[in-house]
Amino acid sequence: MMALRIKEPLLIFILLGCIQDTVQLKKPVRCPSTCSCTKESVICVGSSWIPKTIPSDISSLSLVNGTFSEIKDRMFSHLPSLQLLFIEGNKIETISRHAFRGLRDLTHLSLANNQIKTLPRDIFSDLDSLIELDLRGNRFECDCKAKWLFSWLKMTNSTVSDVHCTGPSEYQGKKLNEITSFDTDCITTDFVVHQILPYESVSVDTFQYKNDVFVAIAQPSMENCMVLEWDHIEMNFRSYDNITGQSIVGCKAILIDDQIFMVVAQLFGGSHIYKYDESWAKFTKFQDIEVSRISKPNDIELFQIEGENFFVIADSSKAGLTTVYKWNGKGFYSYQSLHEWFRDTDAEFIEIDEKPHLVLSSRSQVPLILQWNKSSKKFTPLSDIPNMEDVLAVKSYKMKDELYISLTRFIGDSKIMKWSSKQFIEIQALPSRGAMALQPFIFKDRYYLALGSDYTFSQIYQWDPEKKLFEKFKEIYIQAPRSFTAVSTDRRDFIFASSFKGNTQIFEHVIVDLSL
Repeated sequence: MMALRIKEPLLIFILLGCIQDTVQLKKPVRCPSTCSCTKESVICVGSSWIPKTIPSDISSLSLVNGTFSEIKDRMFSHLPSLQLLFIEGNKIETISRHAFRGLRDLTHLSLANNQIKTLPRDIFSDLDSLIELDLRGNRFECDCKAKWLFSWLKMTNSTVSDVHCTGPSEYQGKKLNEITSFDTDCITTDFVVHQILPYESVSVDTFQYKNDVFVAIAQPSMENCMVLEWDHIEMNFRSYDNITGQSIVGCKAILIDDQIFMVVAQLFGGSHIYKYDESWAKFTKFQDIEVSRISKPNDIELFQIEGENFFVIADSSKAGLTTVYKWNGKGFYSYQSLHEWFRDTDAEFIEIDEKPHLVLSSRSQVPLILQWNKSSKKFTPLSDIPNMEDVLAVKSYKMKDELYISLTRFIGDSKIMKWSSKQFIEIQALPSRGAMALQPFIFKDRYYLALGSDYTFSQIYQWDPEKKLFEKFKEIYIQAPRSFTAVSTDRRDFIFASSFKGNTQIFEHVIVDLSL
């Protein structure tokens, strides 16, 4: 067969055509109008934007005296060969976190004489070859957002110009590497909604049993004492058991010798004590509390004295008979009646000067302080808290070994008081119109107060150790809040906010690093 032959002129024509097509695919990039370009470098002066049509194989780029104020993500990613980048004397205020992504061969970067106040965390993380960085002539705010830069300056092998602070005022004129307070000032906290329970409640109690954390929630409208358990896998609170009753206003767990008892206070049908039956994994009726003594329970308080277990129920009925109950090894029996006819709303057990005391608050008189008598082994009236009528509840807590109490008032100001010598003295008044709960609690060495109101947003206050006062910290919305209960599990901290007219909400206490 005859081989197919192509004449040489035709072959040359075809090859020239292919070369021409290739040349057409690689059109030369024009030098931007405000720039001067060479084979290796581009210098742009007075630009109002960062030019995009720049030859991709240059090794040096200068953008000076421009009017643009922002550098967005990946603005230079099409220039992988850049080694020198000078962005000087412009109006730059904002630089995106990934502005310099892809510039792994860059050795020199200058951001001098702009209007930069802060740089995003890890903005230089892609610059593996960086030798020199110039940050002079900017307006750096040496606040928490500069904490990462402070740390990076200590670790980098690059030569970096001094970073001078123009703010905050206390750091004005100082160098960033001279700041010493980032570790404490840049950490704060917050309360965020973790879980919403779709039912109303008036009180929440928490207890631990065999390394598990439980909460018992009193739900009068649903006639339940709902017991929830912390789920270590799902990381939330799930239903565990349910004790039914009539208008339940309080559920309080008592742990004695590896046994769990639940005091269930009811407005109707008498109050009862349940015991956890491990074989059935539920609570069963254990004992009744006589109606003749407790007719309108309002609060349950547990305490121990000399190794013996007690609880007291505050009775708020007109013929109220607040009663102390004691464990005798087989059950609980009425041990002492207190404060007859005074419609008690709350009982708080307090160690004052290492001696057991009870504080009873009432709608009809000022709070009464009773002291435990070692001889008679009974509580006897000691004193009262003067000028504090109409106190709904008293809660105690300690800060640095000093004893404080918070007094909740629906009308007038609620009060914070401190034990001094032989009496409680007022240290702060909190506006609290419509307040039904003022609960102190401590998370991560921070002291808080949760103030619930029927008429406005509820407030969380935080203790300021310098001012020695509680300052407003966060506002939360709870419909008709009735109690706040601190619950901790798996190194996480929560506040249960019960609501008489809405959902029960669980807020998690979280640590916030302001430098992120």
